[in-house]
Amino acid sequence: MARSYKALALLLSYPEDAYRPLYPAAVAVLVEEGMLRGIDKLRRLADQLGREDVLDLQARYVQLFDRSRHLSLHLYEHVHGESRDRGQAMVELNRLYAARGVFLSAHELPDHLPVFLEFLSLLEPTQAAALLGEAAHVLTALRDRLKKRQSPYAAVFSALLELADTNADPAALEALLAEPEEDPDDLAALDRAWAEEPVTFGPEQPGGCPQAREMLSRMGENAA
Repeated sequence: MARSYKALALLLSYPEDAYRPLYPAAVAVLVEEGMLRGIDKLRRLADQLGREDVLDLQARYVQLFDRSRHLSLHLYEHVHGESRDRGQAMVELNRLYAARGVFLSAHELPDHLPVFLEFLSLLEPTQAAALLGEAAHVLTALRDRLKKRQSPYAAVFSALLELADTNADPAALEALLAEPEEDPDDLAALDRAWAEEPVTFGPEQPGGCPQAREMLSRMGENAA
C-alpha cells in the first residue's frame, strides 16, 4: 500500500479548516515514501492550503473544479459526459471498490478523483500505478489546463502522472484538448454545457463499460 495516494487525495480535496493540521502530515508522507522525484511544488500547495483564508481557498476551488466541466474531478465526466455509459461505468467501478471491501456513502461518486486516489492507497503500488495509468490522458489534459491557469493544483496532476505506469494515449489526449473550454463566468453557457442527459445507474444497461469490466477482471486476477 502507498500512502502517497492518500496524501495527494487530501491535497486535491475541498479545503476545510479541519484539514489544516493534516497538510504538513501529507507532505511528510510524500517525503517518507519517496515515490516522487521532487515535491517542492506540492509542498508550496500544502503551505498555501494551510495558511490562506479558508473561504478564499474554497471559492477558488469551486471556481476551478465545480464550475468548469473541462476541469471536473470526476474522471468519467471526461470520458462519457453525462451519457448512460457513465452511469454503467460507475456501477462497474463501485463493484471494483466492493471487491476490495470499500463501500461508498450515498453522496460519494466513485469516479471522483480524490475518492479514486483513496482507493488506490489500499492497493499494491504496481496495481495502483496500472489503474492510474488508464486515466493518464484525462490527468494530462487536466494538468495542462491547470498549468495554463497557473494553478498550484497542477502539481498534484504532475505527481499522479509520475506515479502512473502508462503515458497518455496521444489520440485520446488530442481529442480532449481539442474540446473548446467554457468560460466559468458565463452562467448561461454553463447551464447549457451541464444540461444532463438521462443516466442509468444499474446493471441492466446492455453491454456495460468495457474499460471498467477489463479493470475489474485484472483486479480479480491480481487478487487471486
